[in-house]
Amino acid sequence: MSPQAYRVLHPNHQAVAMISHHFDGELIAKVYGFLGVGAVRGSGRRGAKEVFIKAFRAIKEGKELLLTPDGPKGPRHFMYDGAVALSLKTNTPLCVINFTSTGYWQLKSWDRFVIPKPFSSIDFFIEPLDLSGMELVEAKEYLREKMLQHTIV
Repeated sequence: MSPQAYRVLHPNHQAVAMISHHFDGELIAKVYGFLGVGAVRGSGRRGAKEVFIKAFRAIKEGKELLLTPDGPKGPRHFMYDGAVALSLKTNTPLCVINFTSTGYWQLKSWDRFVIPKPFSSIDFFIEPLDLSGMELVEAKEYLREKMLQHTIV
């Protein structure tokens, strides 16, 4: 849902997504590519330094970086340092994109993945966040609070 919402909001802006090297990451990278979003491959567990440098370069080139701050394996709603550290280091804002739906299926996976049901109403919530002047721990908690405001628990 998020890449589609992003494309509607920023149809002409270059973006890359941070995507893992795993098999499911390859599938996600192909879908994102179809939607016009590039990829920087790696994760906090494999190739963290390399992917951080690639993401930093992409931001400095004027691209926007799309990522999921709780990572591909969780724990759910736990904020890893990556997104916040990049925001603070590059002095760029973060933008929280989330949605709710009137009807949905929720998987019993670690992330409780939500799939909207056909013909349900979907509301997107998008909020830019300026983290400048915050310490890492404070910024992570602020981001977590904002992300949980409009989420299906």
